[in-house]
Amino acid sequence: MNIAILSRGEHLYSTKSLLDCGLKQHNMEVLDPSRCHVGTLNHQPVLYYGQEIVDDLDAVIPRIGASITFYGTAVLRQFEMQGVYPLNESVGIGRSRDKLRSMQLLARDGIGLPVTTFAHDPKQTEEVLDLAGGAPVVIKLLEGTQGIGVVLADTKRSAKSVVEAFRGAGVNILVQEFIKEAGGTDIRAIVIGGKVVAAMKRTGAAGDFRSNLHRGGTAEVIKLSPEERLTAIRSAKAMGLNVCGVDMLRANHGPVVMEVNSSPGLEGVEAATGLDIASKIIEYIEKNAKPNATKTKGKG
Repeated sequence: MNIAILSRGEHLYSTKSLLDCGLKQHNMEVLDPSRCHVGTLNHQPVLYYGQEIVDDLDAVIPRIGASITFYGTAVLRQFEMQGVYPLNESVGIGRSRDKLRSMQLLARDGIGLPVTTFAHDPKQTEEVLDLAGGAPVVIKLLEGTQGIGVVLADTKRSAKSVVEAFRGAGVNILVQEFIKEAGGTDIRAIVIGGKVVAAMKRTGAAGDFRSNLHRGGTAEVIKLSPEERLTAIRSAKAMGLNVCGVDMLRANHGPVVMEVNSSPGLEGVEAATGLDIASKIIEYIEKNAKPNATKTKGKG
């Protein structure tokens, strides 16, 4: 098979792992989405990489960074229009990158979530905070990633100041209840093809309520409860993602989903579990890649 990885960094751990695994049996290449150009030729969708037309791919693995989500998904959509099989479809990636939209979809399917509120008018700050259960609350940028743009406000006064500052600057945010009983830890479950293939517990660095490994957190292998496993699988399905990382907290009333990541990093989970996740992703493509197999056909 001819498989491309859409990534801006061939040296990145996840990209390199996928590349090395794929090269054992397939023709692999890394395409920087920022160097791709989309257009039409002879009334057909066409994609250029530099000056060359790309028209011989069987599958594409999107590893699109959050900073280029809009353009990266446009490039992926062009591949879909050409009949190339996407590991994750552009629609699913777009859903997962919009925190509000993802919460709406998860809530529609009855998946456990922290109490979440969103409002446009800064004058509604007090109502938003009250709906989230009052301080302490977690305030998140709608398009933040890796723990960036996530603030814990301990008091109502500080929460009000943060919300008003963000909204005054025209920045869209979510306000969520703080799950105190999670104790600065969360769970990441890796889902491939509707099955949980790995899970780890992440613990935040001292003094930091965020458990992201990029921010100094640590990870260890963990066994999921049946409810946690089912929550991860249902979350992936709600987003329409074949491969994803589902981040959950253990609340007193059961697991609650914080985020569904369409391009989960492989380094932390492989180190914690000893599993070769990259190989499992390549195997999934081998079993499922077919021409014109995009389920959503570009629809949301």
